[in-house]
Amino acid sequence: MYESKMKTPETDALFRAILTLKNPEECYRFFEDICTINEIKSIAQRLQVAKMLRDGATFSAIAEDTGASTATISRVNRCLKYGADGYNIVLSRMDGKAG
Repeated sequence: MYESKMKTPETDALFRAILTLKNPEECYRFFEDICTINEIKSIAQRLQVAKMLRDGATFSAIAEDTGASTATISRVNRCLKYGADGYNIVLSRMDGKAG
């Protein structure tokens, strides 16, 4: 069983709240209330970077296409290789593969 380093009752409550959302519109409503626009854009950019890395894109192509810094790309790459496997779980499910 996976045990997160950031696990607290508050993060448990946040993730349970997110899991109650039923569709993209509800996600937009909740995340617009709970996050700044820049936070949402940063998270979305990291997911796009992760997808492009998994698809084999180069750092320079990713930076050009997404506007992400090489530091961000490098961090996402480290997470893909050595992290908690969260990106891989989500990306596999988005691709229709088991995860």
